[in-house]
Amino acid sequence: MPTTFQEIPRKRPSTPLLDRAATPDGLRRLGEAELETLADELRLELLYTVGQTGGHFGAGLGVIELTIALHYVFDTPDDRLVWDVGHQAYPHKILTGRRERMASLRQKDGIAAFPRRSESEYDTFGVGHSSTSISAALGMAIAARLQNSDRKAIAVIGDGALTAGMAFEALNHAPEVDANMLVILNDNDMSISRNVGGLSNYLAKILSSRTYASMREGSKKVLSRLPGAWEIARRTEEYAKGMLVPGTLFEELGWNYIGPIDGHDLPTLIATLRNMRDLKGPQFLHVVTKKGKGFAPAEVDPIGYHAITKLDPLDAPAAAPKQASGPKYSGVFGEWLCDMAAADARLVGITPAMKEGSDLVAFSERFPLRYFDVAIAEQHAVTFAAGMACEGAKPVVAIYSTFLQRGYDQLVHDVAVQNLDVLFAIDRAGLVGEDGPTHAGSFDLSYLRCIPGMLVMTPSDENELRKMLSTGHLYNGPAAVRYPRGNGPNALIEKDLEPIEIGKGIVRRQGQRVALLAFGVQLAEALKVAGKIDATVVDMRFVKPLDEALVRELAAGHELLVTLEENAIMGGAGAAVSEFLARENILKSVLHLGLPDSYVEHAKPAQMLAECGLDEAGIEAAVRERMALLGL
Repeated sequence: MPTTFQEIPRKRPSTPLLDRAATPDGLRRLGEAELETLADELRLELLYTVGQTGGHFGAGLGVIELTIALHYVFDTPDDRLVWDVGHQAYPHKILTGRRERMASLRQKDGIAAFPRRSESEYDTFGVGHSSTSISAALGMAIAARLQNSDRKAIAVIGDGALTAGMAFEALNHAPEVDANMLVILNDNDMSISRNVGGLSNYLAKILSSRTYASMREGSKKVLSRLPGAWEIARRTEEYAKGMLVPGTLFEELGWNYIGPIDGHDLPTLIATLRNMRDLKGPQFLHVVTKKGKGFAPAEVDPIGYHAITKLDPLDAPAAAPKQASGPKYSGVFGEWLCDMAAADARLVGITPAMKEGSDLVAFSERFPLRYFDVAIAEQHAVTFAAGMACEGAKPVVAIYSTFLQRGYDQLVHDVAVQNLDVLFAIDRAGLVGEDGPTHAGSFDLSYLRCIPGMLVMTPSDENELRKMLSTGHLYNGPAAVRYPRGNGPNALIEKDLEPIEIGKGIVRRQGQRVALLAFGVQLAEALKVAGKIDATVVDMRFVKPLDEALVRELAAGHELLVTLEENAIMGGAGAAVSEFLARENILKSVLHLGLPDSYVEHAKPAQMLAECGLDEAGIEAAVRERMALLGL
């Protein structure tokens, strides 16, 4: 069984077996007796690697043995291995020829935090959002059938990701098309740990064996000739298995369920996977693992060790004192939520499995009957909120920008069309750094502002965020406040719950010739640039409704209007300004600065902003270039 480590190594460990298993071909040349030692070495290498770069941590430690077993039994990359979400894919990356590149993990021009098709032939499907693996593997299995290929398709999905409706849609579909595929449920919740042990491992080996499968098929042929006999036998088998294993649901859907087995028992994993590899039809293997397995602190605190930051080298000089910064925007939201809930009994808080990330911990403890975690089910979260709003509640849906994309139909059809009072607190808006384009909130202003009746607000600091949340809560209809990841500029926060006037921007600096219209946190950079070119700076605050009177006034008094937003330029806030000017037949030079029509790859947030020209230097250069063209 796995060795348990107490500390993250600061120096690269000695890993003679892992050195020979740099690719799955090398791994498959090892003897089975060597694999448990390999697992210890891989776990130690993962501890060291993530300590050097930071990144997702606990999930990868929990699938060390499973990763080894999958690459050992299956002929990857010809057999298609699909990881759900990808938090757990670091061991997979190490074993598939990328060990030496792990030092560049999540860094600019380095390897990605998640599986990516362009990075390796072993990454068969790019991921970032959860619950896609079964659908993707099913598509691959059917494509293999159409191509007369016997390659395998394997999906590895966690118990959390299995809560999403999309996963069940695929589970329902696969038996209908009799797909030859394997789904592995990586269950690290430990809620059924009592079933893991010698008996369940033994049963899994028996139920997955070719002997059992051939006996079952032979019996089916014989009993099918006797009226009702096969149905009685089938139900008897189902009830017997249901008494010992929790797979009745999957059996009813049409899957051959095996498990649960110990996901850290390599011999059992390998034997079971070998038995299941050539079984026909949809196969479902349930393995139980422990998140953070093999690293004692992560086993005790799997949430805290979901990801870690980079460790300082042993010989690093003492770090300089950090400059004071404001609270995290998510923290400001969490405090406001508690304050408003105390003032308004109608408020309820909803999150799709992001209690910690969206800072709802305090709210969940103070108002447990008004807190709802719907699991990884963004579509349900939105329509659930709509149903509550129908009955007079005031739901606040705390959701990441990139995840709200998954509930867009519900946002339009179930909330906006009915003009329901639902407030969307949209976290991680804009660029998010090392997690890359799958997690960036690049499009929310574009997809929100086209919805009739939607109130869309962009706070420029922590105090503005609090005020806009109150404004959205009191608004009669759907409202959204989008705010970035990380800390604010340390603005003075007014603790009242008063709203601001809807649709009104504020002139923050008066200049001449050029007006910088900031939608959101780019206000700080705009003010820096304005001091150099004597420009007017406006905190626009509202994307919808746009402060049209202010835009008209700015157009009349300036030669150039520059819009700033951390959102796609296409269809974004700047586009709203140009649409208004065109509608009013106002001819004015306008420069839109925002995210380009391409995916911005992972890097430090400052590097990403610089790449997009949204830092101080980039904004200044773009404005001066346009001023020169205009002769200003």
